[in-house]
Amino acid sequence: MLRADIFPERWDVVPLGEAVTFLDNMRRPVTASDRVAGPYPYYGANGIQGTIDGFIFDEPLLLLAEDGGNFGNPDRDIAYIADGRYWVNNHAHVIRPKASLDLRFLYRVLQRYDVTPFIKGATRAKLTKGDASLIPIPLPPLPEQKRIAAILDKADAIRRKRQQAIQLADNFLRAVFLEMFGDPVTNPKGWDEYVLNEISDIRSGVTKGKAVKPEESVTRPYMRVANVQDGYLDLADVQRITVSKRDAEKCLLLEGDILLTEGGDPDKLGRGHVWCGEVEGCLHQNHIFSVRVNDKERVRPAFLSAIISSPRGKRYFLKVGKQTTGIATINKSVLSEFVPFVPPVALQDKYLAVVKRIGAVKQSLAEGDVELFSSLSQKAFSGQL
Repeated sequence: MLRADIFPERWDVVPLGEAVTFLDNMRRPVTASDRVAGPYPYYGANGIQGTIDGFIFDEPLLLLAEDGGNFGNPDRDIAYIADGRYWVNNHAHVIRPKASLDLRFLYRVLQRYDVTPFIKGATRAKLTKGDASLIPIPLPPLPEQKRIAAILDKADAIRRKRQQAIQLADNFLRAVFLEMFGDPVTNPKGWDEYVLNEISDIRSGVTKGKAVKPEESVTRPYMRVANVQDGYLDLADVQRITVSKRDAEKCLLLEGDILLTEGGDPDKLGRGHVWCGEVEGCLHQNHIFSVRVNDKERVRPAFLSAIISSPRGKRYFLKVGKQTTGIATINKSVLSEFVPFVPPVALQDKYLAVVKRIGAVKQSLAEGDVELFSSLSQKAFSGQL
């Protein structure tokens, strides 16, 4: 994330409010029930939220999240350029640069700026207009701004092509699955089907904050819901938990365990991935199930994980999941009753070999993506380009 301490001394650094004009007084929120879909984009804190039948602005401007933005997330943008005719609600600041500041340069400065020192609010982070006005921004000569913006625009175009390649790789894997096994929902090839609790042991995890005597306790790393994503594990922030020795032994993850979240957005129910021993002595919390295959010579954990996360699993979990206020959950009982199909292990292995090769390509693309843009951004705003 960008911070002001990397700006070179030869550049002027000014508060944002001195280099721009805020047009926040022109914003108008419209509730979803009152908004009529139309030809114009409707912007909020995180970009386009939908469409609307009217517009407020008709010029290129910068939008900066006010509340509900991706503050503190190094992988998500908090600023956007809006162009053409569009509407903006009250969750994004609307900013017009003055003559000394290039719009695209300002966008690249604020795109992933670390604004956490300027944020207020314990439950919902908010970047007020007053605090946003104090954000230090660099102000090199205008030709230098345009040069830097052009370099970063080219790098971003390469990054987008990499992301498209990753999406194509995912599409290819889905096509391979369908070719080898048929529609996962209907099982047209008639593969053997089993109830999940017949071929695996399903376990709940440890509970945070549970009282335990010091002499009976141990502290271990553990997987939280935030660590378990749809098809991968996010290990950037692995926290530790103090639990009883008994719970630690019961909830210890073993290589091949499938981690599944019990709740989340309805379309992401049952998201998960296979544990490969990435963190020694790791446990999992009680909002994550671990599914341990009891016959790995017949069922490969990675293939079972693929079936669970396929449309077959998604459709089942949507049907049986309990939904409240936009969040859906599954319990151990309904998970146990899920019915995956199990083709011959030779076919499972053949498919997983393709998954491994495609995964290596995706990882290379993703790592190159992060390294390219982050490195260039840091060099650009430290005056090294």
